[in-house]
Amino acid sequence: MPSKPVYIAPEQLQIGIFVLLEMNWLDHDFARNSFKIKSAEQLAQLQRLGLQRIQVDPNRSDARPLPASAAIVIPAPPAEPQEDTPAMLAKRERVARILEQRATVAQCETQFIKAAAALKDINTNLFPRPLAAHQGAEQLVQQMLDSILTNKDIAIHLMNDKVAGEEMYFHSLNVTVLAMMLARELDVAPADIKQLGVGCLFHDIGKLDIPDRVRLKTEPHTRAERNLMQQHTQYGLTTAGKLGLSRAATDIIGQHHEHADGSGYPLQLKGEKISTLARIVAIVNTYDNLCNQPNLLDSVTPYEALSQMFAQQRQHFDAAPLNMFIRCMGVYPPGTIVRLSDDTLGMVVSVNSSKSLRPSILIYDKAVPKAEAIIIDLMTETDITVAASLKPAQLSREVHEYLSPRKRTTYYFDSPKNENPRKA
Repeated sequence: MPSKPVYIAPEQLQIGIFVLLEMNWLDHDFARNSFKIKSAEQLAQLQRLGLQRIQVDPNRSDARPLPASAAIVIPAPPAEPQEDTPAMLAKRERVARILEQRATVAQCETQFIKAAAALKDINTNLFPRPLAAHQGAEQLVQQMLDSILTNKDIAIHLMNDKVAGEEMYFHSLNVTVLAMMLARELDVAPADIKQLGVGCLFHDIGKLDIPDRVRLKTEPHTRAERNLMQQHTQYGLTTAGKLGLSRAATDIIGQHHEHADGSGYPLQLKGEKISTLARIVAIVNTYDNLCNQPNLLDSVTPYEALSQMFAQQRQHFDAAPLNMFIRCMGVYPPGTIVRLSDDTLGMVVSVNSSKSLRPSILIYDKAVPKAEAIIIDLMTETDITVAASLKPAQLSREVHEYLSPRKRTTYYFDSPKNENPRKA
């Protein structure tokens, strides 16, 4: 049976023991409040904190505490003021990065809310003012396009559940954000990316012609209801004509449920018979639908969605964009609960499309208030890796409440500033 954390005197510590510091994260030099002692320097720093006792976790330790009789006391530090240590300087840099990350996410959430509001206005104008709706969509997509073309890299951030709008709006935005990112990584021409974005915003527009009792149903559809739901692509084509959409955007509306192997609908098109842009949208649309099912209990984690698409549904998609999508999102996309190589638990909150194997992760640490949770960037924390993906149900109640796994997986992007902007 696993041992519970215990308290020992600082003098009983030794290299290999896993400690859990019950103090403010900013009051010590260490990168984390919970970690395994790896060096004599760390051991000395711990013993000089002035703590009467330190909590340790035997299950994550490679060594046992020293007996009290064999404990080694580290001499007290000199009384005169000391210069900042390299560890403290590194800590300050880490704090600055965390604050910058939080500011970036807050800015993305603001942009997401504005985009969702704009999309709601667009849908309000669909039938009374179709040309205004089309123009509004073009303007919204152009703003997004300007952002993703500005810089070399794109960072995809997980949005808070609080800012997610009505289902149809955030699904359309999710698909638009991810499809435009994927198209850019595939070197699709900017003009085509713009039409891709417009098509994504309207890809499910035909569902508005389906009764709410069927469209919003959370239980499994009957065969008749399923057949009716599949008519949304045809209904969407009719609306696309009224909006005056381009052929490229219209093809997305009509073909985003077609499969490369001919098993999709409505026309069972195969391979290159499906438009290039619709093949991109088919991948992203499937991913978002797997993560955000009408019945939340049926949803899978972002990690499981990518795994399922690659292992079980690969024949449905064009290989090149599918592989690129997985590369951009990473093995552990934002929203994935993970266990790190040092046994820490966390949730992936953002990923850079060009460095997706080293995401940013919000860390569970009971000694740090949830509002001040530590975010580590695996690009800089090079000695830490992701060991495994976990289901939210595997978390204890305390960890679950701290990490707050999203009921809906919603994304938005920012373009980190760099010296090599992407050329349009």
